[in-house]
Amino acid sequence: MPSYSFTNKRTNLYIFLSAVFLVNAIIAEIIGVKIFSGETTLGLKPAQIHLFGDFILDFNLTAGAVIWPFVFITSDIINEYFGKAGVRRISFLTAGFVAYSFLIIYAVTTLPPAQFWLDVNAKDGAGNPININNAFQMIFRQGLGIIIGSLTAFLIGQILDASVFQYLRGITGSKKIWLRATGSTLVSQLIDSFVVLGIAFYVFGNWSIAQVIAVGIINYLYKATTAILLTPLLYLAHNMIDKYLGKEHAEELANESSMSSFM
Repeated sequence: MPSYSFTNKRTNLYIFLSAVFLVNAIIAEIIGVKIFSGETTLGLKPAQIHLFGDFILDFNLTAGAVIWPFVFITSDIINEYFGKAGVRRISFLTAGFVAYSFLIIYAVTTLPPAQFWLDVNAKDGAGNPININNAFQMIFRQGLGIIIGSLTAFLIGQILDASVFQYLRGITGSKKIWLRATGSTLVSQLIDSFVVLGIAFYVFGNWSIAQVIAVGIINYLYKATTAILLTPLLYLAHNMIDKYLGKEHAEELANESSMSSFM
C-alpha cells in the first residue's frame, strides 16, 4: 500500500480548499469597507442607471467584491467533492473567524496611539496633514449592522448555495459542472445581495426598501456576471483535482459526497 494514500490526498485537498475559502472570505470582509467605481476601473463613463424614480446608480462596488467570486468557486469545488456537510463545516468555521477578526480589529482601534507614531505619520505623501490614528479607525472599523448583515448573508448564502448545488447535481450527475456551479451561485447570491443590505442599511441604518432593492440589483448583476465569466476557472480547478487524486478516485469521492447529501 502506498505511503501517500488516497485518504491522505483527500484530507490534504479539503484542508487546502478550506484554507483558500477561509482566507479569501476574511480578506473580503476586511477590505470591503472601500468602495470603488467599476466603470472608472474599466475606463468607462458612469452608468447613471435610474431606478425607482429618485435613485441614480452607478456600478460602485465594495473592494471585497473583487475576491468574493473566488469564495463562490471554492465553495462549489468543496461541495462537489465533500458535499453539503463539507461546505457547512467550513462556512460556520469561517463565520466564527470573521467575527473573531472584527472583534480583534475593534479592540486594537481603541488602543491609545503612541505619540511618535502620530508624529512620524503626521503628513501624507503630498505633505497634507493627517491624523493617522483616525484614519486607521475609519478604515478598519465597520458598523455593527454591516457586520451582522454580512455574517447573516454569508451563512444563508452558503447553506442555500450548497443545497441548490446538490439538487442540480442530482439531476445532472457528474456532467454539466457549469450548470450546478453557476446555477447555485445565481440563486444564493440573489438572496445574499439583498439580505446584507437589508440588515445593514434598512434594519440598522436609514435606507428605504426601494434603495435597498436598487443597490441590491446592481450588486447582483455584478455577482451574476462574474460567476458566469469565471466558469472556465472552475473547470481548470476540477481538472487539477482529477490529476491530483486520480480521475477514478475523484469521481468516487464526488459520487460519495452527492449520495451523503441526500441521505
